[in-house]
Amino acid sequence: MMQETPDARTADLNQQEGLAGELTEQPGAPETPQQAPESPAAETMPSPEVLLKRAELAAQEHHDAWLRARAEADNIRKRAQVDIASAHKFAAESFATEMLAVKDSLEAALVVENASVESMKSGVELTLKQLRSVFEKFSLVEIDPAGQKFDPHRHQAISVVECEAEPNTVVQVLQKGYLLHDRVVRPALVTVAKAKSVES
Repeated sequence: MMQETPDARTADLNQQEGLAGELTEQPGAPETPQQAPESPAAETMPSPEVLLKRAELAAQEHHDAWLRARAEADNIRKRAQVDIASAHKFAAESFATEMLAVKDSLEAALVVENASVESMKSGVELTLKQLRSVFEKFSLVEIDPAGQKFDPHRHQAISVVECEAEPNTVVQVLQKGYLLHDRVVRPALVTVAKAKSVES
C-alpha cells in the first residue's frame, strides 16, 4: 500500500480550492446588489398645478369656440329674418310686372276715339285673354263649379232653391272663385239645389 507524499497532498488541496473558487465565481452572479432604475413615468408626470393650468386653458378654448358658434348662429338667424321679410314685401313683384301690360292694354283701348262696338269688344276679349295668361303663369286658377257637387271648402252658398237638379248640386254661379296653387283665395258664390218638398 502506497502512502501519499506531502507534495501529492498539497496538489490535491490546491485542486479542491480551485474548484471551490470556480463555483463561487459563477458568471452572472452580482457581487453587490444594484438598485432598480426609477420609472420614466415617475420622472415625466406633471404636477397637479400644471394639469390644472392645462384644463383651464382647454376650458377657455371651448368657451371661446362656443361663443363664436353662437354669434354665427345669431347672424344666420338675422339674415334669414331679413330674407323672409324681403320675400314677403316683394313676393308680388313679378305678378305686378305682368299685370302692368294688362293695364296698358286697357288704357290704350280708352284712348281710341269713335271706336265701334265690335272693335271695343274685340279689344276687351284680347285684354281678357292676356289677363288669363298672367293668371295661368302664376297658378291662379278660377273656380267655376256649375253642375258640380257643393263643396263648402271652395264654394259659398248664397241661396238654396228647389229644382229638378240633384240635391246639393250647384245650379248657378253668381261669382267665380279662385285658387292660388291649391289655396282658395276667393270662394265661388253659388246657388245650390235642394230636394222638392212633398205636397201633402
